[in-house]
Amino acid sequence: MKKIEAIIKPFKLDDVREALSEIGVNGLTVTEVKGFGRQKGHTELYRGAEYVVDFLPKIKLELVIAETILDSAVDAIIKAAHTGKIGDGKIFVSSVEQVIRIRTGETGEAAV
Repeated sequence: MKKIEAIIKPFKLDDVREALSEIGVNGLTVTEVKGFGRQKGHTELYRGAEYVVDFLPKIKLELVIAETILDSAVDAIIKAAHTGKIGDGKIFVSSVEQVIRIRTGETGEAAV
């Protein structure tokens, strides 16, 4: 099993969720996060004063899937989250050793 963590732009969340649903991903966790990479933030105007926003709002998706659909899940995220502009995000893939569903005690892929 693999864990995908994807950092995307907030307005792309629905597109990514729909793309993942189409390939059979039936669960994910969404967290509102803030951060910066190459964007380095931006300046905004508030009541006539200019200030720098260092951390930009992003969405972090976390999902654990079977290795058999890893490539299609990553491709779906890339296609749905892509805008072509700086700040589109990143995808991190890592291995998951064990999954246990608390309610039923199921383990492995049955628990995903």
